Amino acid sequence: MVGKPAGHGRLVEEVAALYDWIGGRLRQESGRIGRCNACGACCDFPSYGHRLFVTPPELIYLATKLDVDRLSPMPDGRCPYQQDNRCSIHEHRFVGCRIFHCRGDSDFQGELSEAAIKRLKSLCEEFQVPYRYWDLPAALNAFDVKQE
Repeated sequence: MVGKPAGHGRLVEEVAALYDWIGGRLRQESGRIGRCNACGACCDFPSYGHRLFVTPPELIYLATKLDVDRLSPMPDGRCPYQQDNRCSIHEHRFVGCRIFHCRGDSDFQGELSEAAIKRLKSLCEEFQVPYRYWDLPAALNAFDVKQE
């Protein structure tokens, strides 16, 4: 499906541009996004009561940035990239992690998420990567760039 991460340089650049765009929107709308306390509670999905969905371009981006063929699996409900209640991949985190703030305006977060998903879908089409909208545990447990 996706090939070796190094073969996706332009896709990775496009995902980085999307992440920069999201960051810009969050700065523009700082009053609506809410404040993150960096407590890590939302990284324990069952306890927090929510799910995170990711797409292949985000997974390819992360695998490339981490220089790995396989991402860390998620055997329980906690994100495997959370270390000592901190995000160890904060700079490379997924769209949902960038947009979600527990005290933010859910309408704004929804609008921003929809725009990001639309762009991710178009990247899949442009780079001929099958589009999937996976929940994080399934994505991390299944994603292997050598197999894909």
